[in-house]
Amino acid sequence: MGWNNILLEKEDNLAVMTINRPKVLNALNGETLRELDEAVEQIAADDEVRVVIITGAGEKAFVAGADIAFMQTLTPLEARQFSRLGQKVFSKIENLPQPVIAAINGFALGGGCELAMACDIRIASENAKLGQPEVNLGIIAGFGGTQRLPRLVNPGLAKEILFTADMYDAEAAHRIGLVNHVVPAAELMNFCKNMARRIAARGPIAVRLSKEAVNEGLEMDLEKAIAHEADLFAVAFATEDRNEGISAFLAKKKPEFKNK
Repeated sequence: MGWNNILLEKEDNLAVMTINRPKVLNALNGETLRELDEAVEQIAADDEVRVVIITGAGEKAFVAGADIAFMQTLTPLEARQFSRLGQKVFSKIENLPQPVIAAINGFALGGGCELAMACDIRIASENAKLGQPEVNLGIIAGFGGTQRLPRLVNPGLAKEILFTADMYDAEAAHRIGLVNHVVPAAELMNFCKNMARRIAARGPIAVRLSKEAVNEGLEMDLEKAIAHEADLFAVAFATEDRNEGISAFLAKKKPEFKNK
């Protein structure tokens, strides 16, 4: 499928999705979000894809935010529709069956930080900058940032980030738990692809069930969450991959998972 603002490439069991608007630092407008939605739907339906990497085109930005020029003329009703579109697409990314790694190769501000937070794992290059600067424009984060940020860092720190519009470099973002790792810019994609390949080599159904257990369990109290875990544990035992994994372990050989 041809898109104006999104590139989607497959490498074996990996999919690499690139926001491709480098002239505007990959800022998100309505068209880009709709194309991203289509790309995510395509990935969700592709059983060959076991891990997804999302990044931005160029060397300056992952996604510098929502497209401010696009937002300038929005009415309050249109702004709500734009917010709901972004929320819908980012929730789809968060709930993809496959793990999603954000390769943060520069500015991840506003909607870009929100996109990164919708991913499962965040890897930042040393030149990355993260933050939620919306209050500088007299608006608030609208693509889920006010909700995902306090779930990733503590609520008090999330409020500080949202209220001050301060920008965090990669090391500071790592210290507060907003990113998992910081690597040199030249090594970012190789680092992400190596991690993706390690994940892809594991039992794919087990990986998906692990993601489901974490995502859904976070919205439950502990008693319900561990009961849900037990249900998913039982689901794993109904798969051919479970038989292969345990048999291979006992035979001291490498398992050959078939995603069944």
